[in-house]
Amino acid sequence: MIDRDRIEQAALSMLEAIGEDPRREGLVGTPGRIARMYSELFVGLDRDPAEELDTTFNEKHQEMVILKEIPFYSMCEHHFLPFFGMAHVGYIPNDRVVGISKIARAVEIIARRPQLQERLTTQIAEVIVKALHPQGVGVVIYAEHLCMTMRGIKKPGSKVITSAMRGTFRSEVSTRSEFLSLVRGR
Repeated sequence: MIDRDRIEQAALSMLEAIGEDPRREGLVGTPGRIARMYSELFVGLDRDPAEELDTTFNEKHQEMVILKEIPFYSMCEHHFLPFFGMAHVGYIPNDRVVGISKIARAVEIIARRPQLQERLTTQIAEVIVKALHPQGVGVVIYAEHLCMTMRGIKKPGSKVITSAMRGTFRSEVSTRSEFLSLVRGR
């Protein structure tokens, strides 16, 4: 559970620590805004993404299903700066399919936690495996990290690409190749 009062006090302390006056007109109310923002940014800490995937439909479909270009925003746990990008998720059902918006909701929940992109990618794949028991799952994420853009190495536009393959997406080269080809748009 997110403690807004503690976040507000920490934000107030941080403003003072960098030499700012939290009573200055432009900063009045900023600690409260930061606390509300963190409640929104980290809403995924209090939610189980598997719950989004618990309603399935028996369609006897056993071909690849892909949801491309799911936008997400997350927070790097190392610097507490945002990283953002697109997630591509594919799976091969074992007869039962899930409403496609549910996959996007699961991505959103997992992204709304202090994260690493590598963990985000793995957790998306694992929750789909656990909830849907598909023949296979593939997840590819492209993201830009503000910790590389606005500080440190300062390389705007650099993208980090991560993938997680499970089941037939890992064991069958043709399945993996089809998924990656479709994600690239070919």
